[in-house]
Amino acid sequence: PYRKCSGNLRLNSRASEAQTTRQICLSCVPKLEMHSFRKYFNFTEIDYQEAFSLFDNRGDGKINISQLGDVLRALGQNPTEADVKKCCHQLRPDERISFDVFLPILQTISKNRSTDTAEDFIEGLRHFDKDGNGYISSAELRHLLTTLGEKLTDDEVEQLLAGQEDSQGNVHYEDFVRMVMNG
Repeated sequence: PYRKCSGNLRLNSRASEAQTTRQICLSCVPKLEMHSFRKYFNFTEIDYQEAFSLFDNRGDGKINISQLGDVLRALGQNPTEADVKKCCHQLRPDERISFDVFLPILQTISKNRSTDTAEDFIEGLRHFDKDGNGYISSAELRHLLTTLGEKLTDDEVEQLLAGQEDSQGNVHYEDFVRMVMNG
């Protein structure tokens, strides 16, 4: 029932990496009728499985625990490092987990997903807007991002602030929050 992967799959030059992966993966799996597939998976789980497999660097159907946060974020979740550690505290740091172990973790993170909105963050930053003009100093924003909550590194802050500062060294915090939250 398996189709052999020809190894010389011709792809449209405009195909995205995800399409390429899907074509390659589907060329190596058993031929199944779609109604059989739906018996076991809904399309969301199939998408999760596909994203999970992109992080499987050994081809053994597992990912490193150290990649868990990255996989969750790739699937649109936004867990803190504390959330990730709480979900896998019983696992060894060098352990690899299968999709069957990953899915309940994803469901837990998804269920506990933060309901913070852009407006909540904007309101928090508004307290630092001394002039009431929609801007805060980039130095103050750097300080907040590296000292409060889930602390960012200086390099992470540099990446976030790239192109956000005006000529006076200020950041329009509403635009900044929307940029961060929308990826």
